[in-house]
Amino acid sequence: MGFPRLWAALLRAWGRWTARPGPRVPGLPPMAGNKVPPALPSHQPDRKGRGGWVWEETEHPAKRVKGGEDEEPPRKLPKRKIVLLMAYSGKGYHGMQGVSAAGQVVSLKVWLIDDILDKINSHLPSHIRILGLKRVTGGFNSKNKCDARTYCYMLPTFAFAHKDRDVQDESYRLSAETLQQVNRLLGCYKGTHNFHNFTSQKGPREPSARRYILEMYCEEPFVREGLEFAVIKVKGQSFMMHQIRKMVGLVVAIVKGYAPESVLERSWGEEKVDVPKAPGLGLVLERVHFEKYNQRFGSDGLHEPLDWAQEEGKVTAFKEQYIYPTIVSTERDERSMAQWLNTLPIHNFSGTALGADDTGAKVPSSLEGSEGDGDTD
Repeated sequence: MGFPRLWAALLRAWGRWTARPGPRVPGLPPMAGNKVPPALPSHQPDRKGRGGWVWEETEHPAKRVKGGEDEEPPRKLPKRKIVLLMAYSGKGYHGMQGVSAAGQVVSLKVWLIDDILDKINSHLPSHIRILGLKRVTGGFNSKNKCDARTYCYMLPTFAFAHKDRDVQDESYRLSAETLQQVNRLLGCYKGTHNFHNFTSQKGPREPSARRYILEMYCEEPFVREGLEFAVIKVKGQSFMMHQIRKMVGLVVAIVKGYAPESVLERSWGEEKVDVPKAPGLGLVLERVHFEKYNQRFGSDGLHEPLDWAQEEGKVTAFKEQYIYPTIVSTERDERSMAQWLNTLPIHNFSGTALGADDTGAKVPSSLEGSEGDGDTD
């Protein structure tokens, strides 16, 4: 029992103790489990027993009154299984894979009190919000029932500038031809591949190193505070630690001219390939998908589909207010992408890498957080 409930129980019990009829012994408060002795008539002498004074009971205990405070409290309503749609900025927040999120989903059991979302949010800082709530089946688990996840990676477009004319300032603008090349390379990730070179956790022959990517592409660039950015989106069944950041890092290395395109095919083989890991600053969990659950329960008349269509406006507003400005300001102040780009010449993309993972100095960032892009198995 928590302290508030324990304290309330003590107060109720104390009220019952102090409400008992009959005078008290002078100077002695009534205690739990002790009967309060009644006053003796003036003509009846006290009797002293062998072990001390013996007081005679002259009144019966008070009877319970229907509807009174001695009546048993009503039973609480049962807890219900729900899911919460969460959004949080990675700056100053650690946990849940250590990245920002616009559409994280967690499952738990709660009492469905009135205005529950407002009451939860009243105890949270502004950069952590609960955006939605839905009832789910009793055995639902948000991690195990997830079919796929969509992440986005926001980066300054000068990351794609060729090394021969390298630009790392506000003057760079991504050309249509370079964007087309980026999307062609990102499209190579679609399908099932062995991503053991994209994490430090798996060996080349481990079955769990094979992951299925449904789509990966780069959206049109946009300008924030004079600096041009672009967002890469990737949807996959599951991801390993650092997998997405290495997928982005290898494409950047190819577009800049540090690595040949053939390194993509080699990275899915059994040999160890040196794959650079892009900074963690721009990584955001965009959406968690529950397509099989929606097919089975989303239209049964009892449960809602977990698509969060009505919450899209809140999700977009949170990204625009907290996530994107934090990424932009941190990139301008710390220049994590520019620092990381300077380490690319150190990598060896032409041969087999021997312990070459994370070659070069670590790029500090206040959004680095804990390890992991997604599932860590």
